[in-house]
Amino acid sequence: MKTAIYPGTFDPVTNGHLDVLERASKLFPKVIIAVSENSEKKTLFDLEERMFLIKKNVLKYNNVFIGSFKGLLVEYALEQNASVIIRGLRAVSDFEYEFQMAQMNRHLEEDLETLFLMPNEKYFFTSSTLVKQVMKYTDRPLQLIPSNVLEALKKKLHN
Repeated sequence: MKTAIYPGTFDPVTNGHLDVLERASKLFPKVIIAVSENSEKKTLFDLEERMFLIKKNVLKYNNVFIGSFKGLLVEYALEQNASVIIRGLRAVSDFEYEFQMAQMNRHLEEDLETLFLMPNEKYFFTSSTLVKQVMKYTDRPLQLIPSNVLEALKKKLHN
């Protein structure tokens, strides 16, 4: 059984993330959303909040699981017996960074493959950072994030 890992900070999860996840869930019998505890990134939501926001949006999948990791993704992938890393590509600008990461992961563990999936074109410009910036100055309902994330952002940014 091939296990795929879909890593990220997911601060917060967007519809673009969920679109990539849905695509991955159709390709692999088991997909683990691996939420990063990266201490170098300042996140708006803490780890538990990010995992909770994701959980509410993946209940419909019986092959999707949520975990977290600290440190190297390759080590976490090996612990989970994963053979594939899923990465979302929105635009050409993502490619260079993602390519370098994929090559380093391959260097560290040659049997671990990276698979790039593109979200639906309506999410190409979406990023967690952009969503947070827009929500900081407005409480407009965005069609780019799930409703539970919209409510959490409103509470976090407007209190």
